[in-house]
Formats: sequence, structure tokens, C-alpha cells
Amino acid sequence: MNTKPRLVWFDANRVFAAFGVVLIHSSTDFGGQAFPDATSGERLIPVFMRSLGEFSGSEMFFMFSLFLMAMRVDKKMPSYGSAISTQAQRLLVPFVFWAVFYAFFRLVKADAFNYAPYIWDQLGEAKNWFGYLILGKSQYHMHFLPTLFALFLFYPIMRAATRFPVLGLTVVVTIGVMNNTQAFLWGLDLDPTLRDYLIRAIKIFGYVGYGMAAFAIYGLWKDGIPRGESRLIRRLGFYLAALAYIATLPFFYTAYDTGSWGVRGDWDFYGHFLMPVFVFLIFIGGQYLQWSPRWSRLARYTFGIYLVHPLVIDLYDVAIFKSGLSASMSPAMIVILRFAFALPASFAVAMGLERLKPLAWTIGLGPNPWEMYKSRKAVGA
Repeated sequence: MNTKPRLVWFDANRVFAAFGVVLIHSSTDFGGQAFPDATSGERLIPVFMRSLGEFSGSEMFFMFSLFLMAMRVDKKMPSYGSAISTQAQRLLVPFVFWAVFYAFFRLVKADAFNYAPYIWDQLGEAKNWFGYLILGKSQYHMHFLPTLFALFLFYPIMRAATRFPVLGLTVVVTIGVMNNTQAFLWGLDLDPTLRDYLIRAIKIFGYVGYGMAAFAIYGLWKDGIPRGESRLIRRLGFYLAALAYIATLPFFYTAYDTGSWGVRGDWDFYGHFLMPVFVFLIFIGGQYLQWSPRWSRLARYTFGIYLVHPLVIDLYDVAIFKSGLSASMSPAMIVILRFAFALPASFAVAMGLERLKPLAWTIGLGPNPWEMYKSRKAVGA
């Protein structure tokens, strides 16, 4: 039986990912763009902050979620149905809550920025609700939960990488196929709704490569990586992450120069989508460092931070826009203050939800509603 101690290095990686996600979504204008109305010089700091945030992000959440899945199925070897049922309860139940919440919460910002009728029209169409509840389109970050659940469906295939870690390299192939096929689909004259579903299906097949990489890394960790070899892995991770960052520079230069995020298509695509694997190598390579137990205390809130940070950012945007402060603020000041507010406020909201026992389940820190009902009924009996 595996008796390895608490993975504090792993918890630090989770916190790092939460920082990155908040930073990414803090470094845009009010519409999620790269400040197209500003000068290139005024865009420098926001674009640079975005580039730093992309050392982490949603894809990193895929990596450590799939690493945990590798650990669970290796320890207990549950049946396929049992494993998928557990993940459905952990992911899809909170997802439905937040998908509906954000579908209506967007009206707060829409009302402040005078596009509320557009959101109301969306809410009145059934196809949009399918998009909210299947694709997670009610808010820009909600795609993560249904996509991650779909990835878990492939875990029996990923287990091969635990036995043969070299299969982790297939992530390069899977994201390459994803890149090529997405470009093909965008070139076809398809119904936009149909295209959305096809693109998501292709992404899921591509993201299975993250599972192969995560299961492979778990296999190496399970077998034991000596201290000296861990240092080698850490050095390699730093080099590969730096190389991936260099590969993304053309993408960020386009944003700096034009105010548009552009399209990742060449090596900047690979740099972005391989970055989570390389950063994961940095952390596992540092497993023997003296990590503070504080990382583990903070890590329990990372799922909550991922879910709540958009509402914190939207409230910040509404506040500075309605107060008129944004008119006198530079793009750099907007994004720096937004990040400085959103990160601690997201932690605070997640901690608050944990303490509100009837809502703790919405961020994965409490039993689901029917479980609470059964528990209360048993106590009453």
C-alpha cells in the first residue's frame, strides 16, 4: 500500500493554479479583451500580466485533477460505474448550481454596462440553456467542469500511462490533433451551435493527453523518484516552461500591438497547452523541498476560488465603472487593482461558503443536499 506523506508540493501547485486563473481573468478590459482602445504602451502591463498568468490556468486544473484520479483508482480500484458516479456527484452537482447562478448573475454586469436586453434574450432561448448546462457557456470559466467530467470517462485508457509512463508523451500528439482539427472545423460553413459542440468534443479528445501525462507522472511518483533525480526533473521543468513561454511570445506581441488576443495556431499553441505539464514537472521535481503546511490549508479552497472568482471580478468591474473611477484609471491600474482585490476576495468568499454549511457543497467542501437531508433524517429518527 502507498504510504507516502501528504503531498504538500502538490497542494502548492494547486494554489499556484488558482493564482494563475485569477490573474488571467484580471488582466483584460471590461469585455475580456486586450484594451483595444488603448495605446500599445498602455497595454504592455496588462498583456505581460496575462502572459504570467498563463504559466497556470484551467489546463493546470485538468492536470492535478487527473493526477488525483490516478491516485484514487490505483488505491481502491473501483468499478467503472462507481468511479464515474462519484465524479458526477463531485463535479456535476456543483456545476449545475453555478451554471444557473451565472446565467442570471451576468445581468448585474450587463445592467451596469447597458447590454442587459441581450442577456435577457439569451435566457429566453432553450438552445442557450443547453449550452449553459452541457458546454458551461453561462460564464467563461464554467467549461472546465463538464469537460473534466468527460475526461474522467477515459480514465481506463489513461491507466496505461501509469504502467508505461512513456505514454505520457502522447499529450503532444493529442493537442496537435486538436489544433489541426479545430482549425479545419472553423473553416467549414457550419451552424454555430453545431460547431460549438463539435469543437468541445475535439477538445475533450485532445485533453485526454493531459490525463495520459498526469497518470504517467503519477506512475513515476508512485515508484519513487530519488532526491537527486527530482532535482534533475525540476531543472528540466524550469527549462521547458521557459521554452514554452518563449513560444507564446508572438501571441502576446499581437495582443500588445493590436489589442486583440488573436488565434493560437503554431508553436504558440503548443507552448500554451504544454505549459501545464512543464509546470507540474517543476513542482514534482521540488517534492523534497521544505514546503510550508500553509499550502495545504490554502489548497482546500482552490476549487472554490476557481468557481467564485468571476463574480468577484464582475463586482469589482461594476463598482469602478459605476463610480466613474475607471475613466481616470490606466489599463495597468485597472488590472493591478482588480487582481489585488479579486485574489484575496475570492479566498474570502470560498472560506465564507465553507462556513455556511448549507452551501459548502457548492465548492466541494460539504455533502450534497440529499446527503445532508439523509443525515438529518437519520438523526431525527
